[in-house]
Amino acid sequence: MRTYVRMVVCVHLPRFELAVAAGDGARVARRTLAGRPLAVAPLLGAEQRVGEVSGAAEARGVARGMTLGEALARCPDLVLLPGDPVRVAQEWEATLKALESIGAAVEPARPGLAYFEAGALRGLHGTQKATIAAARRALDRPVRLGAAPTRFCALAAALATRSSRPLVLEGSEARRWLAGRPVGLLGFRADTEALIEPLARLGVRTLGELARLGRPALTDRFGAPGALAHGLACGEDSPLRPRRVEECLEESMAVGDASSGEALRRVLGVLVDRLLARSERRGRTLRSATLSASLLAGGGWRERVVFRQALADPERIWLALSVRLLTLPAPARELTLAVERFGPPTSDQGELFGASSSARAARLREAIAQVRAVAGQDAALRAVCVDPDSRVPERRVVLAPIPER
Repeated sequence: MRTYVRMVVCVHLPRFELAVAAGDGARVARRTLAGRPLAVAPLLGAEQRVGEVSGAAEARGVARGMTLGEALARCPDLVLLPGDPVRVAQEWEATLKALESIGAAVEPARPGLAYFEAGALRGLHGTQKATIAAARRALDRPVRLGAAPTRFCALAAALATRSSRPLVLEGSEARRWLAGRPVGLLGFRADTEALIEPLARLGVRTLGELARLGRPALTDRFGAPGALAHGLACGEDSPLRPRRVEECLEESMAVGDASSGEALRRVLGVLVDRLLARSERRGRTLRSATLSASLLAGGGWRERVVFRQALADPERIWLALSVRLLTLPAPARELTLAVERFGPPTSDQGELFGASSSARAARLREAIAQVRAVAGQDAALRAVCVDPDSRVPERRVVLAPIPER
């Protein structure tokens, strides 16, 4: 059996949403180099906070997530570009498929940031360097690449590089290098983002200083996020969770004068009927779907809808989706409905009472799959007894993921 050294590659596309909003990556790069402060404008009807910002805007004190009023007060000549979540999703999906075309099992973190393991691809591309070069050729756009034994360390390496040459760190070298990186890297993880401000007040500037505080002290002060931050600073991280590649079915329709109101809901009904009539569906139910629209005023709108159970009834699907049309911020030019995840075929749905134990187990697996579609892979866990004689209750039983079958 062939073994390989675990090496995680981080793919970072700087200011991905800003480049998509500008419509031309080269143009936004020229405007950024010219010193024009740019920012993605808040979506209509959403909380008035700016999105990604350019380097010139950051130099003027504007940061992502800042309220629009504060951003304009700090930078009165800030150029606001209308955000387009529909195009962002399309461009990001194309980027992920490009990485998967070289054989990579990709874990997407957010638009513009993804990870994959390079060690398993050596049989396809030869060396680790050739694997990283293949990823760069597949993307065919400016990208920062970093490689290290863990996800977090690879992210730090990708953010540190400023050239086309990737930064590759191995073993103990990676942990030593990580100790000198700023503690602000914790902001790229949702679980540790809130620790940046209190750590700055405590005078903790680097990950090495954070690691020297000790895990017990950080856990006592910050709880589970503190323990996670200490593990990240020491070069520890959880294994990658590559995304499950699903077959994509999509239907679009220009709405014309039916850009809002009851007429738009009738257009949605047509899209639902068309999607269910596609032969590629092969009788499968719909577990979750994505409803998006291109707006007449520019930009886009996108909503992810997870049904309470896997459905194949057009009326129930239409009822669940039509409620989301009420949140449409402006009249639409085009409406799109896409299947995000399929459920079991309708013929597999058995009766509620009088079912055998195998049928009940199948329904339980289906319920777990639906819960995971709503709240993620960690939403359904099982209790595993590890130390029943321990005096500490938290050590007697731990929660572990339920394996998929």
